[in-house]
Amino acid sequence: MTGARRVEVAPERLAGWIERFGRLHGDVQATGSASTVDLAAADGSTAQISVPWPPLPPADGDDAVAGLLAHVAARRRLALLLVRRGGYALGLLDGDQLTVSKVGSRYVQGRTKAGGWSQQRYARRRAHQAKEAFGAAADVAARMFLPAYESIDGLVTGGDRQAVADVLSDPRLLPLADLPVGPFLAVPDPRKNVLEQAAVACRAVRVEVADVTR
Repeated sequence: MTGARRVEVAPERLAGWIERFGRLHGDVQATGSASTVDLAAADGSTAQISVPWPPLPPADGDDAVAGLLAHVAARRRLALLLVRRGGYALGLLDGDQLTVSKVGSRYVQGRTKAGGWSQQRYARRRAHQAKEAFGAAADVAARMFLPAYESIDGLVTGGDRQAVADVLSDPRLLPLADLPVGPFLAVPDPRKNVLEQAAVACRAVRVEVADVTR
């Protein structure tokens, strides 16, 4: 029988995870590409490791694993932008440390069940409040990210996709469009603890495992 699962491994623990995979499942053959390193074990179990911040020079065997471990160990400076209606959390992540962060909230009215003119009035008010909230997030992003732009290796976003897109549509943030973008993070209303959790999640190496069980 084969059981599929997904795991997220901290970069510092990836070498140990690969070693344990081999101990559990037998000799491992590695095949690398620009975006994944695939492990095939003697008992038929497999693990596909997604390369964070690709590309990775393709290689096979021990060279593929060594190249992957060196790649994930590289120190990167990442910009974190988490936005939902009424709240934002931004930070600069240097390696595994949040060196700068800013969290803010703005009131955005919820949806109403009223109809007709009242519904239109609420919708206009809600849109105006959201615009102000996203504008505040863009102000912070411009102050935090643009002076450090040359040293930023990638952009991590999360929260509500449309809210993030609205913030990034600010003309001042156009340079950020040239940055590599990491996986989108599903997060609740951004708060300091949510930002800290996102800082851990965005560094994690994602692995799709298919274990052969007897």
